[in-house]
Amino acid sequence: MAHISIWEKESFFAPKDVLIAGSGVVGLWCAYYLKKSNPKLSIAIVDRGIIPTGASTRNAGFACFGSVTELIADTLKMGEDKMIDLVEMRYRGLKRIRKVFSDKEIAFEESGGYELISEAQDMDINVLRSNIDWLNHKLKPVIKKEKAFFLDDHLITRFGFGSTRHLIQNRLEGQLHSGKLCQALLRLVQSMGVTVLNGIEIKQFETVNGRVELQTNHDFTLQAGRLLVCTNAFARQLLPELDIEPARGQVLVTSPVDNLKFSGAFHYDEGFYYFRNLGKRVLLGGARNRAFEEEKTESLLLTDTIQQELERFLREVIRPAGDFTIDYRWSGVMGMGPEKMPVVKQVSDQVFCAVRMGGMGVALAPWVAEKMARMMLDA
Repeated sequence: MAHISIWEKESFFAPKDVLIAGSGVVGLWCAYYLKKSNPKLSIAIVDRGIIPTGASTRNAGFACFGSVTELIADTLKMGEDKMIDLVEMRYRGLKRIRKVFSDKEIAFEESGGYELISEAQDMDINVLRSNIDWLNHKLKPVIKKEKAFFLDDHLITRFGFGSTRHLIQNRLEGQLHSGKLCQALLRLVQSMGVTVLNGIEIKQFETVNGRVELQTNHDFTLQAGRLLVCTNAFARQLLPELDIEPARGQVLVTSPVDNLKFSGAFHYDEGFYYFRNLGKRVLLGGARNRAFEEEKTESLLLTDTIQQELERFLREVIRPAGDFTIDYRWSGVMGMGPEKMPVVKQVSDQVFCAVRMGGMGVALAPWVAEKMARMMLDA
């Protein structure tokens, strides 16, 4: 990069009150809530990519808060209280998205969520009903509804699914356009006076005289009163002490198919498989539980192992009676940990982080961001 001018130094690269690393949904929502709470704050968001390239624009576009088998598994791993807290964060986050943006702006469709229970899972119907009833009872204070989940097996034939024994419906979920959501957030924070800088990678930082100085991949440093790390799966590059590991999520999208019988957001196998309609196309992702160690990577490369498994699932379960061709394939990188609770904390006097979204960043981001804004403004 050429030497910067005085105009650039005193505007784009001027010291800020808050510098946010990461321009994905968490970073953008944090900027929004900080500015909303204190319009006088000078804020810049810095991202090494030309657009967010972790998970924010490379996910499946689900507006969901969890399937039955996933939430039961979370309860066994984290405990009942944390599971309920996590659902509440996600549910409130989804409601806040629709409060800030119109459905048309982000292509939100309240088309319902579903979970497939396969014949191979051989799940006892009485156990399944018991789990559904228990979850509905526990989540009623959160969602203010009698039932979030209910069996709807008659839809299996209507949707044309193969190898499926039971179908659980959740009318409170939907789908959206991840790219349009990020663009809408970007326009919103820029209209509030937030500076967004792309193509700048933060190499390291240090605190000098009560301010944070950030070394970049360019011949200049950035300065801020406070640094907020929102790089999710990549956060350990700046904060190596964090308990986060990357998890690649691979996705494919078919060409438009004839007589597509279903619409909505679908889950299978504790949410490790997920698919939805994208108009007349089928979007399918996941299956990383078929190669956990291989998918613990920051690489965005695709693998035959996962792509072939996704095609098998598409052929045997989603489209057993129809042909398909694949038009798109991609991957994103999620931030995971020993449990699914996000990490939202103050690291030092000048440094904060909001990371480890556990694959649910779309839903969690507004709630996490509002909590972080309060934390930073109260510190």
